[in-house]
Amino acid sequence: MAEVTDTDFETEVLGSELPVLVEFTADWCPPCRQMGPVLTALAAEESERLKVVQLDVDTNPLTTNAYKVLSMPTFMVFRGGEPVRSMVGARPKRRLLEELTDVL
Repeated sequence: MAEVTDTDFETEVLGSELPVLVEFTADWCPPCRQMGPVLTALAAEESERLKVVQLDVDTNPLTTNAYKVLSMPTFMVFRGGEPVRSMVGARPKRRLLEELTDVL
């Protein structure tokens, strides 16, 4: 799964042709680590319809603060350069897919 930074967020996420699911994550966050395999599988299965990336909140404070992310993991879906959905907390892949249905 790709990682994005403050430096390339605009290009990789806001400028993407596909909708982008961004996980705001941190190394010290157990639920974030738990989501790793789920997001990797989702990225592989939905690669035609959805781009999945991670952003480390500790090393990318500009983007984290710009979107007022306070809890980890926070998932945001961006489409056409705009955030269209925000979800907080770990969840099973099936539930995550259900929550993404209307934005894909």
